[in-house]
Amino acid sequence: QVHLAESGGGLVQAGGSLRVSCAASGRTVRSYAAGWFRQAPGKERDFVAGITWSGGRSLYANSVKGRFTISRDNAKNTVYLQMNSLKPEDTAVYYCAADVNSPFGIMTDAPAYDYWGQGTQVTVSS
Repeated sequence: QVHLAESGGGLVQAGGSLRVSCAASGRTVRSYAAGWFRQAPGKERDFVAGITWSGGRSLYANSVKGRFTISRDNAKNTVYLQMNSLKPEDTAVYYCAADVNSPFGIMTDAPAYDYWGQGTQVTVSS
């Protein structure tokens, strides 16, 4: 069992930056690929970014490419999402997820992930 806990969300003005973190814990934290998803009110949960277990490869949704950066520190069991040049349309609840079945790949579909955090709200004002 892997428990994920997001932190770092909040309110920021358009053009600003925010970093959200996802800390993993549990009796056995296995190797896993990590993903960030977001869900705005009335919309589906969408893939934002993903990173392999080694951190050697990452993938981004077109809407955030060049503005967001995903990274990880396996010694701290933590995955980060640095968000720059934020736009009002980035407003959503951001969720981190762990894929323990494909730690060396990056899946963009939510059902592929085995564990989820509770989410953290990111609000970008115009």
